[in-house]
Amino acid sequence: MDQQKAGRLLKELRHEKQMTQEQLAQVFNVSSRSVSRWENGTNLPDISLLVEIADFYDVDVREIIEGERKSEMMDNEVREVATKMADYANEEKGKLLRSIQIISFVGVLVLLLSIVIQTAGNADKNEVNYGVLFTTSVALIIMGVITLYVTGLLEKIVKHKRLVLFMKISTVVGMIVAFWRVIALFGVLVVLIVEVFLSPIEVYDDVTHYNEYMSFSHNEAPFKDEENKWDKEMDEHIWPDKITDDMNVADYKMVYYNPWDAQYLGYLVVDYSADDYAEEMKRLKEYESTEYVGYYCVEEEKTYELLAVNADSYHGFVYALTDGNGRIIYGEQIFCNYFMDLKYNKYIPKEYLLDGFDATIESDYRKKMMEGR
Repeated sequence: MDQQKAGRLLKELRHEKQMTQEQLAQVFNVSSRSVSRWENGTNLPDISLLVEIADFYDVDVREIIEGERKSEMMDNEVREVATKMADYANEEKGKLLRSIQIISFVGVLVLLLSIVIQTAGNADKNEVNYGVLFTTSVALIIMGVITLYVTGLLEKIVKHKRLVLFMKISTVVGMIVAFWRVIALFGVLVVLIVEVFLSPIEVYDDVTHYNEYMSFSHNEAPFKDEENKWDKEMDEHIWPDKITDDMNVADYKMVYYNPWDAQYLGYLVVDYSADDYAEEMKRLKEYESTEYVGYYCVEEEKTYELLAVNADSYHGFVYALTDGNGRIIYGEQIFCNYFMDLKYNKYIPKEYLLDGFDATIESDYRKKMMEGR
């Protein structure tokens, strides 16, 4: 059998009728793509349609199959055989179609029941698995489309553009209502990601503005709206109240970063005169220090002598160190969530950090604290 030849004949017959593929598709209740495939020879009409097509074009079924016109028309016996074959094929197809329809309806009901169980059963416990719920809902939509297709309703619906538009809008609205939490969470996540890329790392090294960067100052801080570092959870009074003209500041830096939670990193290095050094040592040693070993993997300080420290298991450290020769190093790392987004090693010399300090997201301390939540 030459499908290309049969296709050319079908195309010729359509042209004789002066019809488009779309018009012919409507006559036989098929898609225009199906008509195109018939005429291109990539596919042939179902046997149930051959008699209808032959009658419509007033040709012999054998002529369509063989792709050329015959001098004799099909006699009644041949037509009757073809009709019976078509009826038989339709009956077999109908049996299969009914089975598929039953399976489709059952599938839709099972998926609906699954969604009800997932939402109603766990709503009070706030344990809804939105990933599973979303997947089940998508499966329900797919099964619903299949059900509409096998019942013949989809083809009728597609012809009504307004109804199709209404169904699309209803589906989108339904998805939004059903998954508003997931959508809201996704929106928040997008905002956070954008903030990470847009939030600048602010670095200040002009010590003349020292008081503007300290939480005990009453001046307006340059750190956006962060006048108080985490609502004064950390005590910065370990640092000097102010920078005086007789203080020899060897190094100073204050860093602020706020991708979504404010983070502060700072150090001040002062070389004191003998008298001022003794006075500052006395002040710092009288400070009521807190426990610090173990927080953020910090070990007992050995690089320098630790004079005072205010440590918090969540927010970090404020401290003062000395080399014993008149130099005092003030440091702070104030943040939250058990890690710093800020790559602190780029902004502070390692020796100015407490020994063992690790506030990276991979630190053992963070893993332990997160497991304990």
